[in-house]
Order: sequence, then structure tokens, then C-alpha cells
Amino acid sequence: MLEVGAGAMILSCQLIREGFSVSALEPTGTGFSHFERLRCLVLECASTLNCKPSYIQTAAEDLDSKSIFDFAFSVNVMEHVNDVGNVLERVGTSLKLGAKYRFTCPNYYFPYEPHFNIPTLFSKKLTEKFFNRRIFESSDVLDPVGVWDSLNWINVTQIKKFQKRTEGFEVQFNRSFLVSIIERIGTDREFALRRSPLMRGFLLWIVKLHLHKIAVLIPVITQPVIDCAITRISIEEVS
Repeated sequence: MLEVGAGAMILSCQLIREGFSVSALEPTGTGFSHFERLRCLVLECASTLNCKPSYIQTAAEDLDSKSIFDFAFSVNVMEHVNDVGNVLERVGTSLKLGAKYRFTCPNYYFPYEPHFNIPTLFSKKLTEKFFNRRIFESSDVLDPVGVWDSLNWINVTQIKKFQKRTEGFEVQFNRSFLVSIIERIGTDREFALRRSPLMRGFLLWIVKLHLHKIAVLIPVITQPVIDCAITRISIEEVS
């Protein structure tokens, strides 16, 4: 399998310990250079434990593998790539016939930016202008300038456009992912603390009333998170 945007590579190493063959793609993108030292330490430890993944040190836009992987995945990575369509095509082409690329990330059609816990105002430029100090003086983000610069404002429509213009792939969205995310606020303290107190309090309130379960009825285009699976249905060269 392929992990796209492996970060510190802890997850890739654990998957190898569980018996999977894993390639980890990680170019150390803008805003995440602080992962580099941690990644080196993880890989040193992984070498002694015989669970070191195959390291692909390149940008996802430059991935040049074809029909190799049985499964690819990424967690909160697609909002940081330079070219969403190109990455989907590159990763998709690296899959075998019938294999999937599953990824989760924010949906910027929903007016909320989760890295900085701020509402969004129609566009990245306008949001930056209005919340300039909240963004660039943030104490919760190690490299606020780099992280903000890396955000591409991905949304569901961009992914659907990829499917329309690129043959050989089927795209599916999981509408129930939002329900599990909201439930996690009440069970995972570290995850909950990443949200603002106001947002955290509101989500805990609707979970207590079991109102979060109706989130499955919200159209994927307006949900705050994306859980997408792209399946390769043809091995013909993509256009």
C-alpha cells in the first residue's frame, strides 16, 4: 500500500508491524519542516525493529509509479498539495485495477478552517485579510505562515471535476464520516482540544442530544469534511 503524505511515518511503520508492505511518500511540504527531525528518529527506530517503510521522498505531483499498489490512503494531506487534480491522477495511476485511493481532508465549501479554528469568508485571500493576526500570530500552529501558504482550499466540486475530465476512475464520497468525526469529540480529548471552546461545546451538546446522527443527511458538497474513495476501473492510460 501507499501512504500519501506520511509525515513522521509512525502510521506507515505500524502498518508494516501488522504485516503490510508499505511505501511512504513524504516530500516535507511547506509548513511541515518540523516533522523532518521526528521522521528521522522514527525511521532510525524502525530500522532496529525491522518495520521501516520504503521511503519515496518526492512530491505527490511527481509520483511516477504505474499500476503498483493495492491500496493508497492519506489523512489530512490533500488540502496541502499544490495541484489537487494532478495528485489524484498520479496516485490513481499508481493503483492496480480495482484498487482504491481513500483520503480524508477538510471541505472548504464549508465556512470553517480547522488548522487555525477560524471561519472562512468566501475565499482564502479575503479570509487572510480579515483574520490576518489570528492566522500569522497563531500559537497553536508551529509554522503558521508555511501552513497557511500550503492550504489549497480543496472542495468536493474539484474532486468531481477530476472524475469528469479523467477517464478510468470512479469517485465515491462517504456521507457518514461526519457523524464519526462529531462523536470523536466526546471520546478523544486530544482531538477535541484542537477545536475552539465554542465549537467543542456546541458539538458535545448535539452529541448528547443524539442530533449528530442526522449529519448523514447533509449533502457531501456542504459537509465540513471529505471522505473520498477513488477506484481505478480501467488500466488504460489516462488523458
